[in-house]
Amino acid sequence: MPKKQPDAAAPDTDALTYEQARDELVDVVRQLEAGGASLEQSLELWERGEALAQRCQAWLDGARERLDAARERSGSSSE
Repeated sequence: MPKKQPDAAAPDTDALTYEQARDELVDVVRQLEAGGASLEQSLELWERGEALAQRCQAWLDGARERLDAARERSGSSSE
């Protein structure tokens, strides 16, 4: 099966904020749970959902790293 080009209407996940990616992911999950989509549409939704989930995780990982770094700086300055 040939690889399908990304939907031009769907922005690249790298350009999305955490909130945008999370909101779109919620919408994708709703569509999948509602059913009624063709197999091809369901696969496209699933793939988009996976990309959105990865983007959200990247934002959360980055936030965790920033918090850890701030704690280290604050801990080392109080010694």
